[in-house]
Amino acid sequence: MRIAYITAGAAGMFCGSCMRDNTLASALIAQGHDALLIPTYTPIRTDEADVSQSRVFFGGINVFLQEKFSLFRHTPRWLDRLFDANWLLRWVSRFAAGTQASQLGDLTISMLQGELGHQRKEIDKLADWLAADHPPQIINLTNVILSGMVHQMRDRLKVPILGSLQGDDIFLEMLPEPYKTKAIDLISQHCQEMQGFIATSRYYADFMSAYLRIPREKIDVVYPGINLKGHGTNEPRLSGSGAPLTIGYFARICPEKGLHQLIDAFILLKQMPMAPKCRLRVSGWLGENNRTYFEEQKAKLRQANLLADFEHAESPDHESKMRFLRSLDVLSVPTTYHEPKGLYVLEAWAQGVPVVQPAHGSFPELIEATGAGVLVPPGDPAALAEALRCLLEQPVERLRMGKLGQAAVWDRFNAATMARETVRVYERHECGPV
Repeated sequence: MRIAYITAGAAGMFCGSCMRDNTLASALIAQGHDALLIPTYTPIRTDEADVSQSRVFFGGINVFLQEKFSLFRHTPRWLDRLFDANWLLRWVSRFAAGTQASQLGDLTISMLQGELGHQRKEIDKLADWLAADHPPQIINLTNVILSGMVHQMRDRLKVPILGSLQGDDIFLEMLPEPYKTKAIDLISQHCQEMQGFIATSRYYADFMSAYLRIPREKIDVVYPGINLKGHGTNEPRLSGSGAPLTIGYFARICPEKGLHQLIDAFILLKQMPMAPKCRLRVSGWLGENNRTYFEEQKAKLRQANLLADFEHAESPDHESKMRFLRSLDVLSVPTTYHEPKGLYVLEAWAQGVPVVQPAHGSFPELIEATGAGVLVPPGDPAALAEALRCLLEQPVERLRMGKLGQAAVWDRFNAATMARETVRVYERHECGPV
């Protein structure tokens, strides 16, 4: 099957959606499908082999210039290609990573207006390229914020267009009014022209059905899976007698991922009478716009005299991430938002590490399906501290949960299974009306 995935680069950040898209495309290619992963705005960034196309469409520089200056809405394509050069987009991404959604209202609406917006010629470029060189059987927009192109792409390519639902509301909720309401209305209209949708959890399918007014029956659920290469089949570990136990956090370091709640819980845990001997290790992508936030969390540990029990570990590549996860006894990423995917949970389980997570988003589904973790009330550091204490004090229970999580990833939550289930959705839509 020939599948065109249109994904959005994250301005140099490690982005869970980009990483899932790359893993899915790679698994489909391994299963014999012709899967094109087409980046927009900027190149994607992943800690695994990047299978995306080298050419970036809707290059961030061109999109910005076309929004701000009418001259650039009519420039020749050879000039646009200069601004779409990968090295230039990667360089600009260093400055764009700190751009807040609240600053992108006009641009978001223009992009969602499609052929009526200021970036119309960018849609033409992508449609021309696909029609001439890579005609697909299915187009999958990996987020519906890209849906401004749906009408024109359907008219040109005459193939079903599906959308992935894996976190669009997080960006949309950060837009100020009136942009947020207008953006949601435009996306809802575009969704009526799409054949179907794939959500990463039942929770998110239900939520986005109401949020974007999509009939629930048009949304299939395909759980995310991870590439098992490099994870190995090592047995879940039991820390040696007397050694400090390790609580870990592996995710983007930012308020919405909830590091501050884990820091607060760790401080409470260390203050408990007869608390287990433990330390906190933190890793994940840290952007300059979140440096102050991170330093504030370290300051809380310093004030509690706990900096000696804290470590920030850089994990810039896949192997260093695996080493980090293998060093943990339990992982917790207590997000403040309702997580639609939870890839870090799957990665911890692949190393036999149990998790403690808030009871919202996709976490209840994942933990109820596996028994490989503990759920706690969201936004409650005291409850999180108590759950961590209980799990740290029960080595046999940690080992049992770690084995359950590892088995679940190898049996179900892996890239090959995700690819096969995704193809079954495509095959059903390929035969339907366009």
